[in-house]
Amino acid sequence: MEWIPLYLFVAVILVLLAGFPVAFTLGGTALIFAAIGVVTGNFTEALLSGLPNRIFGIMGNETLVAVPLFVFMGVTLERARIAEELLDTLSALFGSLRGGLGISVTIVGMLLAASTGIVGATVVTMGLLSLPTMLRRGYSPEIASSTICASGTLGQIIPPSIILVMLGDVMSTAYQHAQLEQGIYSPKTVSVGDLFAGALIPGLLLVLLYVLYIVAVAFFKPSTMPAHVRGADESVTLRQVLAALAPPLFLIFAVLGSILSGTATPTEAAGVGAMGALLLAIVRRQLSYTRLREIMQSTLRISSMVFMILIGASIFSLVFRGYGGDDAVRGVLESLPGGVIGAVFVVMLVMFLLGFVLDFIEITFVVVPIVGPVLLAMGLDPVWLGIMFAINLQTSFLTPPFGFALFYLRGVAPPEVRTAQIYRGVIPFVAIQLFALLLVALFPALATWLPGQIYGN
Repeated sequence: MEWIPLYLFVAVILVLLAGFPVAFTLGGTALIFAAIGVVTGNFTEALLSGLPNRIFGIMGNETLVAVPLFVFMGVTLERARIAEELLDTLSALFGSLRGGLGISVTIVGMLLAASTGIVGATVVTMGLLSLPTMLRRGYSPEIASSTICASGTLGQIIPPSIILVMLGDVMSTAYQHAQLEQGIYSPKTVSVGDLFAGALIPGLLLVLLYVLYIVAVAFFKPSTMPAHVRGADESVTLRQVLAALAPPLFLIFAVLGSILSGTATPTEAAGVGAMGALLLAIVRRQLSYTRLREIMQSTLRISSMVFMILIGASIFSLVFRGYGGDDAVRGVLESLPGGVIGAVFVVMLVMFLLGFVLDFIEITFVVVPIVGPVLLAMGLDPVWLGIMFAINLQTSFLTPPFGFALFYLRGVAPPEVRTAQIYRGVIPFVAIQLFALLLVALFPALATWLPGQIYGN
């Protein structure tokens, strides 16, 4: 019996690697194991009666309503050609400096991350717009492609991020579960707003580390990032810079500021962001009927995928716990040498390795609910742990050979950029990610100080 949860987890991984849809793999494999357990008398059939309540709980979860709204905001901004104008303006501003175009791409990636939060869309958009320009100006394929991939993944950690919305909901449930197991019947809560505040400093720290790396490469290897001789038609005025920066910055402050100030919940702020993005597209005359239909269809596809995976993961976790999987995980983590430090290290390592084969959504909905309550019961801060999870998941987007950001860029990169060059170039950024993860691990205040200042936690 004690090995069945492990068999279930391994079976899910193998079926996913075979190419079956994630949502149906999670739910279907779990139900097959449950059926076998009912027939053999190893699984309590009454546990399955909780499935309707779980699914209804997902449907009625107000926090998760923010997901389709943030997706709509991100897709609308992508179609409104915000990124194109930002890149053109900042490239003209910094392009004459050695490494200036790389810095421009990083800053645009940061702004898009804070206004869209969709990694795939950001990487593809930046790849189409900036990669040809960087190559034409003499940038090496390694540094050009890796800068785009790394800056595109900032949408994972810089709020308002979809992954932080989902992590916030999962961590809230895990935190309450951990406290109830400790006999605390008036449990504290952790909100999406806490994670948004906690992610700000680590996210900006990552941007700073990226820029410092680009500056260092430009200084020590100038041939990989030559300076651009600005033409007469490439000058940029302060008015042009403000006109390009004002729309995304206004939307960021409206959404993020309303959440952090407590004026609005994440769901309400997501509604404001969605409406703001729509109005921005209308003002910029980028919203035709055809484009609006594309935006709505894209939002529907992405949101349906997220919620189908969430329902499948809910079925999986119910069966996993029915077989005593959470007790098995707790026993393993508590028996590890090094106590809580050893447990955190092993969980982070496992999540990093799972990132090679699983999407961040599956890891969030499958792995975090299993290990989260155990780690939180050891006395860890939920905000700090959530940010550690988020940075780890962001790292998996960049790690060769299966990093999703690498696949996104490969799909739009010109033929002369080889896959091996993309992989080689991104390795230093993976090291930067791991260094940032280590800094947050050693200095938890990087994640916990700002929420404490804002919310008094």
